[in-house]
This record gives sequence, structure tokens and C-alpha cells, in this order.
Amino acid sequence: MIEISHLSKRYGELTAVDDISFNVEPGEVLGFLGPNGAGKSTTMKMITGFLTPTSGSVRVCGHDVESAPLAAKACMGYLPEGAPGYGEMSVRGFLNFIADIRGLTGDHRRARLDDVIARLGLQGVLEQMVETLSKGYKRRLGLAQALLHDPQVLILDEPTDGLDPNQKHEVRELISAMSKDKIIVISTHILEEVEAVCGRAIIIAAGRILADDTPLALAKRVPSGRLEDAFRQITLGQKPARESVHA
Repeated sequence: MIEISHLSKRYGELTAVDDISFNVEPGEVLGFLGPNGAGKSTTMKMITGFLTPTSGSVRVCGHDVESAPLAAKACMGYLPEGAPGYGEMSVRGFLNFIADIRGLTGDHRRARLDDVIARLGLQGVLEQMVETLSKGYKRRLGLAQALLHDPQVLILDEPTDGLDPNQKHEVRELISAMSKDKIIVISTHILEEVEAVCGRAIIIAAGRILADDTPLALAKRVPSGRLEDAFRQITLGQKPARESVHA
């Protein structure tokens, strides 16, 4: 599981993440929600070991991310915001580079490469340079590298950003299919995405957890029964409009 205990991140006087604690169990798809600047991406980066916490701890599959970073990272696939890659590489070269880093060899390596290339529809761009890809294809390549070693834990920051509606649907179907035997944490601002694939949602604002429940239970907190209105009320204290129930 993922175990987060009293996690904080401060930059001088600014507290980006403020003493948060939660666990994520196998089989859970957790939606991590919040307005811009809420601390979502900072939390993701601390879970994956890209940022060192000011205080608190993160354990992934029993491994402390600070004291056993390689063991923890071996269990995880991470799609960061923006899906940075190496623009001068071809798509095929980039995926082979990731396979090398992950220590994939032989038949298993070929099978994993074939699987992610097919799942993310990358067959037609394998010889294309990464820097020439559209935003949507760069996102798909980012997902492919996160999935390549078939990790137990997936940390996905805005996984459908830049994808067209059909591609978004395909990625959501992929996440749902993988959720049975993985832990998946999705940071997103798309509430429709949370309702479609997440069994649990955490709402964070100003670095603090404000709510932790199922999307359905959160939606029921407001008269309209809409997650969008509940999110607005929880994060901004705004009263949702009753007439929006039929919108």
C-alpha cells in the first residue's frame, strides 16, 4: 500500500503541503483533487521521491521513499505533469531507453514494449522524434513509459491532459482495467474523470486535506447531488445553486 504520515513541504515561509496523512490500498483508484496551487503536484512529487519532504514520511509497498528510494521507485510508474521526455530521441528510442533503466530484458522486455505500444496506439509514430509529437501523443508516450515495467503503483498527474474525447475514454478504460490489481493515484482537475474511474476522492486546498470519501458520498453533501458543486463548496465555501440539479 501507500502510507503517508504527517507529510509537509515548506519553501521558506510558504507551506505547500501541511501535515497530511492518508493510506491507499491495493485495488483502489484515488482521485486527488484541488484548485491550482492546492499542493497536489507537490504531494505527487514527494510520493514518487522527486521532492524531499520537510517533515513526515512516505512508504510505498513497504519501502520508505527516503531511506530506500530505489526499491520504492521500482514499484512505481509515474506520469508527471507535462510528461517531460527527451525531444531528440525517437519514440522507439525513448521507450527502449526507459526499458534499459527499468532493467527489462529478453522476451519480457519485448512483450512489455509491444503491450504499451499497442495499448497507447503508438505504432504510427515509433520513428518520429519526441519533440515533433502533438501534445496528445506526448501524453500517450508519457503513459507508456509509466506502464512499461507493469508497476504495482501508478501515480498519474493529469493523465488525460491534451487528449481528445475518444482518447480520454480509452485512457479511462485502461485505468479501470488495471485497477483490479494495482494502486492508482490520479491528480486531476477534471471532475468527470474522478466520477468515471475513481472509487475514492481526496480534496486538498492550501496544502490541507478537506475531504476524503467516495465521489458519490461527496456529491451527496450538496442539494444538487453534483460533485462539481460539492467540490466548489468544500474548497471555496460557496453555496451551490439548487437549480443546477437539472443542468
